[in-house]
Amino acid sequence: MKCFYGGLIALLAISTSASPSYGEGVFPELHGPLMGQTPPGRTAEPFALGVISKAGWELGGVFAPGMKEFYFTTRKAPGERPIVIGFREEDDVWEQFIEFTRVGQVSFSPTGERMHMAEGYRDRQAGGWSERHSLGPIFDRADWGIMRLSASSEGTYVFDDYMNETIRISSVEDGVRSAPKPMDTVVNSGQWTAHPFIAPDESYLIWDSEREGGFGDSDLYISFCQDDGSWGPAINMGAEVNSEQDDFSASVTPDGNYILFNRTIAEPTNIDIYWVDAQVIERLKIKDASRAQQTLVSEQGAFHEN
Repeated sequence: MKCFYGGLIALLAISTSASPSYGEGVFPELHGPLMGQTPPGRTAEPFALGVISKAGWELGGVFAPGMKEFYFTTRKAPGERPIVIGFREEDDVWEQFIEFTRVGQVSFSPTGERMHMAEGYRDRQAGGWSERHSLGPIFDRADWGIMRLSASSEGTYVFDDYMNETIRISSVEDGVRSAPKPMDTVVNSGQWTAHPFIAPDESYLIWDSEREGGFGDSDLYISFCQDDGSWGPAINMGAEVNSEQDDFSASVTPDGNYILFNRTIAEPTNIDIYWVDAQVIERLKIKDASRAQQTLVSEQGAFHEN
C-alpha cells in the first residue's frame, strides 16, 4: 500500500510496457488537440503511452482551461525532487515551455488564471506564471498536510489533509472565506482518503479511498450534489475506471470530456497517467438519480402506512 509524504508516493520501478518509450526529458514533436493523442473510450487506458506515461514515475496529469496547456509531474532520477513539466500548444505543435520543482499537486481555477499547488498558488502572467504564494494562515498550517486543492467557479475549495486523512471544504459567503471544515462521512470514510476534485459547478465531487467492496487498493469514488444541497452517497466509479491496483488522484478535463487519473502499475511502483471518457460520470449520475427516486418512493410508502 502507498505511503504519502507531502502528496508524493516514494516509489519507483521499471515499466512493464513493451511500447517504444522516450528517455527522461525527451519528447517527440506532438501535433493537434489533446497532445496529439487518440481520445479514450469507456475503459481507462494509459495517456500518451511511451511519451508521457513510460518507465518510471509520472503522475498528476492535467490540462489547463482552454486545453492548450498540459502539465504533469515526474522526476529525472531516483532520489531527486519531483518536478512539474508544462507543455503549450502553439500553431498546432506542443512544446515544453516550463519546468519547476513540485510543491503540491497542480490544479487550476475554472478560469485558468490561477494554478493551485496545495496551500499555495501561482497567478498567470505574461508568458508564464508568477512565483508561488501562500493562500494564507487558515490553509498554511503546521498540523495539516495538503496534497491537492480543487476550486469551483464559486470559489469553494475542497482539499485533502494527508496528516489527518481528511478532506476539508471551505466556501465563500458574502465575499468572506469560511474556515475549512471536514466533510461528512460520505467522503471521509475508509483509509487513504485523498485527492478531491470538485466540478466547476459543484455538481459532483471525485476522490479516492480504500474501502470495503472496492476493486483493489485505492479506488475512485464520486458523490453528486443533491437537490437539498447535500452530498449523495459515495459511488464506486466501477471497472471502467478502477482496477486491482491503486487508482487515485482524478480530475476532469476543463472541456468536461475526459477523466485523467493515476494508476499504480507494479509494486514497488511504476505510476502512470490514465484517462477515460467522462461519460462514465453521466451514467453514474443517472443511476444515482434512480436510487434517489427509489428511496423517495420507499419513504413516501412508509409514511402513508403510518
